[in-house]
Amino acid sequence: MSTTDVQLREEVRRRYATLASGGSCCGDGNLSLGCGNPTAVAELREGETVLDLGSGGGIDVILSAKRVGPSGRAYGLDMTDEMLALARKNAEDAGIDNVVFLKGVIEEVPLPAGSVDVVISNCVVNLSTDKPAVLREIARVLRPGGRVGISDIVAEDRLAPEERAARGSYVGCIAGALSKREYEAGLAEAGFEDVSVEFTHQVADGMHAAIVRARKPR
Repeated sequence: MSTTDVQLREEVRRRYATLASGGSCCGDGNLSLGCGNPTAVAELREGETVLDLGSGGGIDVILSAKRVGPSGRAYGLDMTDEMLALARKNAEDAGIDNVVFLKGVIEEVPLPAGSVDVVISNCVVNLSTDKPAVLREIARVLRPGGRVGISDIVAEDRLAPEERAARGSYVGCIAGALSKREYEAGLAEAGFEDVSVEFTHQVADGMHAAIVRARKPR
């Protein structure tokens, strides 16, 4: 990892640690809980095992745990102690016990291969400085036939990286966003099929909240 990548990751970690008292997510000065609803995107089913990458305050993990029921399990992965503490408290307050919160980075998921049915993420993949590694890790931890349901910020193909950077900061989920074509190609390269990237609403000129779906071949 380059010095710049290390600095960006630390900047992201610091920002989201300070947000633990309010909320977690994207947009400069925006304390909303993400850029979409990945639990709905993923169409979770009873008994499934779900992993939320960049779980923040744990809201999507708690919602996932309710959807998969007592026979299922929901994992949340986050790199900040502050967010993990908040997430565990939120789960306890909600009376949810089929959740597990893990500390780690989304480029190196601390779970065995083929251990989850669904991977979700809410406006976090764009924060990674090594997105191919993230997509490879998603493919690794999914069981054959497993699926991806991600809400993210995605750029129109016409925008070069420097044009994306001009529209917002890295920690604000704008500068690091992939283009639609890059996202589709990255998922295909990681071995996924049935790949789709669907824009839902514009967040800046040429930048959109998007629903990203894919499936690991059986």
